[in-house]
Amino acid sequence: MSISRIESGPGGKDVLLIASPAALAEPSRVSLPEPAPAAGLILPDGSINWGCPCLGGMATGPCAQPFRDAFSCFHYSEAEPKGSDCYEKFSEMQACMANYPELYGRDDDEEALPGTEPAPAPDADKLAQP
Repeated sequence: MSISRIESGPGGKDVLLIASPAALAEPSRVSLPEPAPAAGLILPDGSINWGCPCLGGMATGPCAQPFRDAFSCFHYSEAEPKGSDCYEKFSEMQACMANYPELYGRDDDEEALPGTEPAPAPDADKLAQP
């Protein structure tokens, strides 16, 4: 069994290993460390990972705080059914999102909760009159 090691580059930064067919036929004796678990939406301590890409940017932007409040309420809810005590928080979040349709567009099959429609824009003609 033969393995040759050739170092090149400045300071020997590049290493080339050349192995014989006999060396390659043997099972590897290398043991790799266990990979660290990837941080998901819920961290090992049970808290919410607001930096998780799975949130799709909802934790930032103009409605970040209402989203975080509603999501936290649901996550930590002990009510039965889970989250049934969070209606007000989700209503506030939906009302905020209705004010930014270009960011939080609504699917055609979704209906707004009663009372969460965005406020109408002021009439420019009435604003211009003294």
